[in-house]
Amino acid sequence: MMRRREFITLLGGAAAVAWPLAARAQQPAMPVIGFLNSGTAREWAHLVAAFKEGLNEFGFVEGKNVAIEYRWAQGENERLASLAADLAGRQVAVIAAFGPPAALAAKAATTTIPTVFMAGTDPIDLGLVTNFRRPTGNVTGLNVFAEVLTPKRQELLHELVPSAQLVAMLVDPTAAQTRSELPVVQTAADRIGQQVRIFNASSDREIDAALATIVDQRIGGLIVQTDQFFTVRRDQLVLLTTRHAIPTIFGWREFAVAGGLMSYGTSLRAAYRQMAIYTGRILKGEKPADLPVQQATAFETVVNLRAAKALGVTIPTAILLRADEVIE
Repeated sequence: MMRRREFITLLGGAAAVAWPLAARAQQPAMPVIGFLNSGTAREWAHLVAAFKEGLNEFGFVEGKNVAIEYRWAQGENERLASLAADLAGRQVAVIAAFGPPAALAAKAATTTIPTVFMAGTDPIDLGLVTNFRRPTGNVTGLNVFAEVLTPKRQELLHELVPSAQLVAMLVDPTAAQTRSELPVVQTAADRIGQQVRIFNASSDREIDAALATIVDQRIGGLIVQTDQFFTVRRDQLVLLTTRHAIPTIFGWREFAVAGGLMSYGTSLRAAYRQMAIYTGRILKGEKPADLPVQQATAFETVVNLRAAKALGVTIPTAILLRADEVIE
């Protein structure tokens, strides 16, 4: 028979075990960020790092006091709807959606979970918000002006290869920005006295065919649209434009770093940090409707001299002096 003293000791030990368990059960669950992106984890690793840096500014450290559920579409935008629905079903605290296709998929998946988007096309035209200063509902974000900056890329390409009277632009006909972008491209071409021939591509095979035709038609230069479809095919485009010796300007620094000739556009690293800052503010209790849609403020011109040498292109001194980064 158990003695009274032994029984009391046993009860005390059980209470000591049960109390920490109960205390742990009462601790608030770690918030989860849903990270939705058209790209791939390997190629976007440096941008994920920038996103985490932005979160750190608000005291959020992955694995310590916040979790991140990553959903990568691997360059297949048709997967975004199911990936967004999965995040919504998991009731994440906030969704960070990068690029118009991801943003639209997140908006369609939930009307309640706060969503922060990054878009290069006018967010109002896309239907993401109805007002920049006071976005309604559960959505706010960042406009990176990818489409608006296209005329500047045309001017830079004209400065780079002034003898080229005819240049090409590679676009995805299914992209949200294409319809509004093409008239702007034509206006810019008329202003600088240049002709632009549009090439559509929405598959890897069509990219290959477009580049081959550009070579056959002896077109003097190429502008690559900033749509996510092309961004996730960075290596393929750099390889083809180099192999075919086509002077090409891209919209993101990552292309020039990968071996492309030149880029001009918003700094994606800065944009990902800005996205993280809004995400952090929401995690701390602010509502998307109280956070105005931000406008990107960091833009960069990057020139790759090794690529220029391989292509036999001389970079004008004026461009080199204005460049934010020159890769040698």
